[in-house]
Amino acid sequence: MCRHLAYLGPEEPLGRLLVEPPHGLYRQSWAPRRQRYGTVNADGFGVGWYAPGDPVPARYRRAGPIWADLSFADLARVVRSGALLAAVRDATLSGADAEAAAAPFAAGRWLFSHNGAVTGWPGSLAALSRTLPPKDLLSLEARNDSALVWALVLARLRAGDEAGQALGDTVPEVAAAAPGSRLNLLLTDGETITATAWGDTLWYLAEPGRRTVVASEPYDDDPRWQEVPDRTLLAASRTDVLLTPLKDLTEDLASAPSEEPCT
Repeated sequence: MCRHLAYLGPEEPLGRLLVEPPHGLYRQSWAPRRQRYGTVNADGFGVGWYAPGDPVPARYRRAGPIWADLSFADLARVVRSGALLAAVRDATLSGADAEAAAAPFAAGRWLFSHNGAVTGWPGSLAALSRTLPPKDLLSLEARNDSALVWALVLARLRAGDEAGQALGDTVPEVAAAAPGSRLNLLLTDGETITATAWGDTLWYLAEPGRRTVVASEPYDDDPRWQEVPDRTLLAASRTDVLLTPLKDLTEDLASAPSEEPCT
């Protein structure tokens, strides 16, 4: 469910990255080519972008489909940025959160998106939620799995973890609590992109020294797009992309020897 994209590179109009490509995020809202779960991403969308000289991104989010928002089409034509994160949300059950449930989520300089779903939500993450300060739980932007996963990531960032460590520790922890979850996470601070491939598709397009795009699926047929293997952490800048295997805690638990009772 959902599709998302992050970009670092020369300043471009938002529309050139999200609307104009033949298979861009705009078209992926109704005709994704590689989406494994869900078919229509019409339950909200959002884009966050960075302006020169300001480390705190701006956001534009709505509860409806991206194709129905004429204001976004106008905004995307003229607003330019060298760093952005955008997402379209899969059609889901109705709720009261409206655009607050649409990515990107934000805090300070960070933008975050979750492509996937937590199995057994909300009960499966009850224990993990209790590791967060009450203030963090009460200030969640939305009452969905993505917002709680973001809170878990953000708690690690605020504690001093680097982006890769924050995602690399959160994903296996959530997967162990809720086996079968799909946890493709995307995080940027306007200078770097960090992402995980865990249960759904993730691709990247790199032109070292110029631009890097990380997305759920390619927005065109450029042969330089490369797929990220499942269970992988991606760390990227404008100059390079690093892929690191992610540890699966559920496999460790399954292979751990059982304890013999004391006699």
